[in-house]
Amino acid sequence: MDEMMHWDRLICDKRFGLEKYHNPRKGSRSDFQRDYDRLVFSSPFRRLQNKTQVFPLPGSIFVHNRLTHSMEVACVGRSLANEISEVLMEKYAGCEWSRKLAEIGDIVAAACLAHDLGNPPFGHSGEKAISTFFSEGAGADLKNDLTPEQWNDLIQFEGNANALRLLIHQFKGRRPGGFAMTYSTLASIVKYPYESSIAVKANKFGFFASEKEDFVKIATELGMISRPGENGEVRYARHPLVYIVEAADDICYEVMDIEDAHKLRILTTDEVKGLFLGFFDNERRQHMIEVMEGVDDPNEKVSYMRSCVIGTLVNRCARVFVEHEQEILRGEFVGSLLDHVPALEREGYQRCSDLSWDKIYRASDVVDIELAGNRIITFLMEKLIYAVCNPNLNYSRLLLSKVPQQYDVTAPTLYGKIQAVIDHVSGMTDVYALDLYRKLNGMSLPAV
Repeated sequence: MDEMMHWDRLICDKRFGLEKYHNPRKGSRSDFQRDYDRLVFSSPFRRLQNKTQVFPLPGSIFVHNRLTHSMEVACVGRSLANEISEVLMEKYAGCEWSRKLAEIGDIVAAACLAHDLGNPPFGHSGEKAISTFFSEGAGADLKNDLTPEQWNDLIQFEGNANALRLLIHQFKGRRPGGFAMTYSTLASIVKYPYESSIAVKANKFGFFASEKEDFVKIATELGMISRPGENGEVRYARHPLVYIVEAADDICYEVMDIEDAHKLRILTTDEVKGLFLGFFDNERRQHMIEVMEGVDDPNEKVSYMRSCVIGTLVNRCARVFVEHEQEILRGEFVGSLLDHVPALEREGYQRCSDLSWDKIYRASDVVDIELAGNRIITFLMEKLIYAVCNPNLNYSRLLLSKVPQQYDVTAPTLYGKIQAVIDHVSGMTDVYALDLYRKLNGMSLPAV
């Protein structure tokens, strides 16, 4: 039988943890808009303003942090989703449920806001520092005390899986269901809908062992296609809206990292001009050059070209989604939306990606942040994991008294204690982590 997902089920405003109160509302704000607003007003979202995106947090020149990145992704994601929903609403106009398609923009925007909530401080080096603490560092001694499934979660720590946990886990003293987000918004952030044992090579997965049953519950309700692994591991085809969230994220980080690099003078105006104009045919390129002749500010020129590139990629990705909708609903679509855009734009994006790896992600300041972040997070992990494993020691009691109450450092299982530590460390801002590192090393003391 040909399996297929259906929009009527995929768009669901049931709230995780509050299912018994579910009552489809009619009013000025949909539940998906409430998801968006709930995220904006949350503490974890606010903390993103003090988490590194790529470059060190700003001095005199402002560059992107996790919060500004997430807001831009939400804007691009909403635009992309609205282009798609407009076509789908016309296609399914005769179906009773077609009105649900108007909600896609709000679902995607909320998922885009949430997609980086689980990322630790100091950018992607923070993820690596947590996973290598277990695979290469002091945490390796704990392997025999954990199940293989739990161990895989730790040595492949993934910010995407951590975002889902942050949104749905009932932290100590908090309400069931975590943020109590809608099922559709939650499913739309899970880029890798399978457990960690499947991700041995790619180091990418969508949920920890502790949230596996919860994700199955969400996926089942939404009618997502189950594709178990060779040994029965939990794996699903992606929720279709994941492709839109992923495209918005990829477009923003690639294009905006280049704009930031230009502001920091890592890239010249001519280099950026060559990259961004490469997305367009001769006629459009000539028009853009004429527009820029009336502008003297190099940053304004780059900003103009950046907006043109984003607009073009949004249009092309929307077209790919619509053209491949049936493949996506059958769980047969391969790759990302950007992989399927026309050659001109695809090759332009690849040139940006290649240059980013050569000149941006290896820039001295970026590497310095990675080195410092690795050192700081590894140190905090060592101290906190030792403390939860040896809670009766005097130093452990002092240190654990500093951990916020919501993190259950006295959990009944070792895995639970370790997760409480990771929850705490991954939720820190760069500044908080650095400050705690200095205090624990005796390098700073409270003012007397």
